[in-house]
Amino acid sequence: MNIKDYIASVPDFPKKGIIFRDITPLLQNGDAFNTVIDILAANAKMQGATLIAGPEARGFIFGAPVAAKLGLGFVAIRKPGKLPREQITLDYELEYGKNTLCIHTDAIKPTDKVFIIDDLLATGGTANAACKLVEKAGGKVAGLGFVIDLIDLNGKKLLKDYNVITLAEYEGE
Repeated sequence: MNIKDYIASVPDFPKKGIIFRDITPLLQNGDAFNTVIDILAANAKMQGATLIAGPEARGFIFGAPVAAKLGLGFVAIRKPGKLPREQITLDYELEYGKNTLCIHTDAIKPTDKVFIIDDLLATGGTANAACKLVEKAGGKVAGLGFVIDLIDLNGKKLLKDYNVITLAEYEGE
């Protein structure tokens, strides 16, 4: 199965000159979605993951089913103001400003090997921050899995210290 067959390319969205890679056709096809979950789960298992994490919100879409498939817990990496209990936060720089990621303080134990899953790897800023947040919480990053890699944006370079898998690569924005 070619994953790219289930990703729509939408020109000039959200602004002129950008090609948006839309995962909704993938999500609407049970076989394609299941294949992606199987591939990501196999990689997480191969890396010895004991926990799956995903950043808000599309990381939830792919990460939670992988965790369920493997019988592992899932850690929701959230934006500020979304978690109700005590949390660990990490501020980080993006190409267009600053952002913050948060997890509950009891979400990750020092023995946890965390596999981080998201839909898209672009510059790698959010993924790198997620790795640093896992490490700040005392866990070890087992690896990262992405459905799409926008290879021209060099996100893998920023994540060079981690094992990264991507399922579909695209050139250009």
